[in-house]
Amino acid sequence: MVDIAVTRAATPKALPEADKLGFGQYFTDHMFEMGYQTGKGWHNPRIVPYDEFSLYPAAMVLHYGQAIFEGMKAFRTDAGEITVFRPLDYLNRFNRSADILCIPNTDVDVVHAGLNKLLEIDKRWVPDKVGTALYIRPFIFATDPYVGVKSSDAYKLFIILSPVGAYYAAGFNPVGIKVEDKYVRAVPGGIGEAKTPGNYAASLRAQVEAKKEGYAQVLWLDGIERKYVEEVGTMNIFFKIKGELVTPALNGSILGGITRRTVLELAKDWGVKATERQISIDEVFEAHAKGELEEVFGSGTAAVISPVGELSWKGQKLVINGNKTGPFSQKLFDYVTGLQYGKVADKFGWVEKVAKV
Repeated sequence: MVDIAVTRAATPKALPEADKLGFGQYFTDHMFEMGYQTGKGWHNPRIVPYDEFSLYPAAMVLHYGQAIFEGMKAFRTDAGEITVFRPLDYLNRFNRSADILCIPNTDVDVVHAGLNKLLEIDKRWVPDKVGTALYIRPFIFATDPYVGVKSSDAYKLFIILSPVGAYYAAGFNPVGIKVEDKYVRAVPGGIGEAKTPGNYAASLRAQVEAKKEGYAQVLWLDGIERKYVEEVGTMNIFFKIKGELVTPALNGSILGGITRRTVLELAKDWGVKATERQISIDEVFEAHAKGELEEVFGSGTAAVISPVGELSWKGQKLVINGNKTGPFSQKLFDYVTGLQYGKVADKFGWVEKVAKV
C-alpha cells in the first residue's frame, strides 16, 4: 500500500453553481504533490490544500520549458459513484511524454493511488449535472535553479482538480474549423506527440487568428509539405468517407489521444471499417465535392466527441452534413458519455470506480 500523507484544508470552499462552471475556472480544496531529486527519485507523495507554491526565478522550467501534463475526467453516476475513464491509459501516456521531455518516469501505481485518494477527499466537487465532470490535471515541471540548457535534476509533480462544463461554447453542436496553411505546430522527430506546454504555445498565434475569423479551432497540416492532415488544436480528427472512418496515422508529431483510441476500438467492435493513414486536405475537399464526405468530428478528453460543421481552407469553405451532427458522431458521443456516467454497461473495463458519494 502506498503511504500518502494528508493535510486537510482548514476551510472548505463553497461549490460553484453547476450551470455556470465553464472550463478550468474553479479548483477544489486539495491537490496531490510529489517531488523528485536525482539520487533520491520520486518521493514524499502527499495531499495538501490547494494553494500557491514558491519557485526560484532561476527554475529551469521558466527558461527552458521542461514540463508535461495530462488531462482526464471523473464523473458522478446516477448510482452515486465517482468514476474515472481509462485512468491507467492516461497515466501511462504521462510517462511517454516524460520520456520525450527527458523527465524521469513516475511509478504509475503511486500516482494512481494519489489520484484516487485525492478524488475521495474532494469527491463533493464532482458535479452531478448532465454534461459536467471533474477535470483532472496532473503535471510535472523542472525546478532546478539553474540557468543553463540541460535536463533538470529536480522536479515537482502536482495533480489539481477542476469542476467543468462543456469545453466549447457551442456544446455538442457542430463547430467551425480553419485549416491552418501558414503556421506550423510540430514536425516528426520533435516533441509534437508529447503533452507539453511548448506544443500549445506554438499553437496560440494561429488560434488567435482563427478566432478573429469566427472559427473555434484550427486544423493543423503537416509541417513539411503543408499537405497532410494532422490534428486539431485540442483534438484528434476523424473523417467518415463512404462509410469508412479515416484518421491520420500517428507519425511522431500527433498526440496519441486516449479518446482517439477509444473511437478506433469502438469502431472495430461495431464492425465499422476504421483506417489510420496519411490523408491530405485535398482528399478531404475532393471527397466532399463528390458527395462522399459524410461526417467530420474531433475526439478528445475535454469535449469527448466534437462534430465539425464547417472547414475553411485557403478561402474555400465546405459545409459537412448540412452543419448538423452526423449519426455516427452522435452514436459515439452517446456511447462514450453513457459509459462515463454509468448509463451504459462497461464491457471493455474502461471505467474505474473510485469512491461513493
